[in-house]
Amino acid sequence: MQKIIVDTNVLVSALIQYHYPFKIVVEIFSNEEIQLCLSDELFAEYFNVLNRKKFAKFPDFMANSQALLVDIEKIAIKYFPLTRVEIISDPDDNKLLELAEISQADFLITGNTNDFKIHEYKGTKIVSPKEYWTEYMKSPSL
Repeated sequence: MQKIIVDTNVLVSALIQYHYPFKIVVEIFSNEEIQLCLSDELFAEYFNVLNRKKFAKFPDFMANSQALLVDIEKIAIKYFPLTRVEIISDPDDNKLLELAEISQADFLITGNTNDFKIHEYKGTKIVSPKEYWTEYMKSPSL
């Protein structure tokens, strides 16, 4: 079983275009060998970002984002990070590393290559959606 953390920017991309982020999100819900890791703090960020009015210009974005949030709450395994870290220059991104540590996730998938200069954190590989899909995805259903 792969444990993964999905950065918010991957969810936004998945709702806008049919490419690697979209394939990953579909796979999360169809592949029993993938476990989505979540914290309250990360879910709050998902909620806040996916409800931004600027995304309403994309067809069906708002309806699809609400459905996605409900589905994420149903399937994700929730963790409660115990430690705080200050490694990433954007303080909001440190919550992903905190979640990676407590969940012992295999992968943190992010499109944010500007802030994530490290490629691994305490055993969690930090990868782009394309890298995850092409190099680490086990038996994709698409």
